[in-house]
Amino acid sequence: MNLFTDIRAGVLAALTEMQAEGTLPEGLDFANVTVEPPRDAAHGDMATNAAMVLAKPAKMKPRDIAEALAGKLAADPRVASAEVAGPGFLNLRLVPTLWQDVVRAVLTTGTGFGRSSMGQGRRVNVEYVSANPTGPLHVGHTRGAVFGDALASLLDFAGYDVTREYYINDGGAQVDVLARSVYLRYLEAHGQQVAFEDGTYPGDYLIAVGEALKDKVGDAFVDKGEQFWLAEVRDFATDAMMDLIRADLASLGVKMDRFFSEKSLYGTGRIEAAIADLDAKGLIYRGTLEPPKGKVPEDWEPREQTLFRSTAHGDDVDRPIKKSDGSWTYFAPDIAYHYDKVNRGYDALIDVFGADHGGYVKRMKAAVSALSDGKTPLDIKLTQLVRLFKNGEPFKMSKRAGTFVTLSDVVEQVGPDVTRFVMLTRKNDAPLDFDFDKVLEQSRENPVFYVQYAHARVCSVLRKATEAGIPVDDATLAQADLSGMTDPAELKLARALAEWPRLVEIAARTNEPHRISFALYDIAADLHALWNKGNDDPSLRFLQEGDSAATQAKIALVRACAVVISTGLGILGVSPVEEMR
Repeated sequence: MNLFTDIRAGVLAALTEMQAEGTLPEGLDFANVTVEPPRDAAHGDMATNAAMVLAKPAKMKPRDIAEALAGKLAADPRVASAEVAGPGFLNLRLVPTLWQDVVRAVLTTGTGFGRSSMGQGRRVNVEYVSANPTGPLHVGHTRGAVFGDALASLLDFAGYDVTREYYINDGGAQVDVLARSVYLRYLEAHGQQVAFEDGTYPGDYLIAVGEALKDKVGDAFVDKGEQFWLAEVRDFATDAMMDLIRADLASLGVKMDRFFSEKSLYGTGRIEAAIADLDAKGLIYRGTLEPPKGKVPEDWEPREQTLFRSTAHGDDVDRPIKKSDGSWTYFAPDIAYHYDKVNRGYDALIDVFGADHGGYVKRMKAAVSALSDGKTPLDIKLTQLVRLFKNGEPFKMSKRAGTFVTLSDVVEQVGPDVTRFVMLTRKNDAPLDFDFDKVLEQSRENPVFYVQYAHARVCSVLRKATEAGIPVDDATLAQADLSGMTDPAELKLARALAEWPRLVEIAARTNEPHRISFALYDIAADLHALWNKGNDDPSLRFLQEGDSAATQAKIALVRACAVVISTGLGILGVSPVEEMR
């Protein structure tokens, strides 16, 4: 049940009738007609912009359209009143039984309430995390992991067929550095004194890898030139790091459907095939780029390069795909990787990158546009930095990692549920402050606590009702007489529940899972407000002593609220709690 979609259908039906009667001209496009909550709740339950968006193409005054439409909607049994406001907005008040129907729909549908068919089974690939396999995931990866995972769950809930994918960056020079760092730990495991030079990875997490390498090969590599061990140690170390990364992701509740190795693109003809595809489209050429805008680097010199004509697909400049020595640039395997994704037949691609990849957005979108002939959209979401605080001070680096705070540091401090929810309390492209003390506070200022407390409060009420011998299973509550649900605080909560399906679709359409956490906070706020109002007005208390029917009616509303909160937390990957201590 999506009440906003249902009422919009009624508005469109009324507009169609007005066309048939000659009140409106034929051929109007109703695509931009919306039905939304009014900016001011005092103005009504819903508002439509129909008159405003149709006035110009209809060559009519918006108020004339609004007044005619109001007359039509007044005959709709769901509409209590339709009032024209301002130049032509139309505010609607709905009959109270609709809010009762929403509560029953939640209780009947359960956690499926709000699930949408919007995606129509279209296949979407969401690539996220994709960290270099050179160490444990850090706090920046944590935000990308949470965002990508919640987005994938949201899209699944909205009817898409989602693949969660991790791109292993194991084809560059950084994995050679990893191998050399592990080799030092290997020598250390053999009792040698070693020194970690600049550019190597000194973190303690490689101690166990060095010892494991010793267990595997004994002293076979001791004091040998790297030509004897580099390739084998590189594979061994990369596998070990990926095991560590998988464990880090699992601690956060993240499980990928697919891991794709960059290394698999080299020496297999896959990069060449992708570039050949672009070349066949006239998008590969030899040329010389203009110097970069602004201050020109001292070592810059014009040179002929092999270039991808990315400006033909919306980029600012064309991009090199080969270095002067004939080797591929870092961009070439990324083109090949996305060529592979395009050829897998996805209807849409989403990449979740860190903030440092901002300059990469246009070129990657240009590549996908060219490779798919404009048929496969690519949305790139950038996750901004996370600033960590504890005891009012910036949180220090991890000794284990050597240079940064790890994902496991964060999860060990506050747990996966708090970590995930807090990471989604800001839009992905806004910086996020993560204060270890505040995220564990039991206060309204802590959104994690505030939402989970709302769910726990409802569970407490259900337990007390059950102890009093009152049946409060969902099937029984769905049959309760809700006609007494008339207090403004009760109706406000019911309206918030009615908005849930609409908000799910908006969040999925914009690829913005933070909207789910915002919606849950608002629902929790309305529930807490109703609870507090009941402290002063006994008629609003959920447990009505001596009146099981009234109790069931009161509990039906808040149980529906708990169902939606549980559903939303499930999308975010957060567990609802039944009691809080």
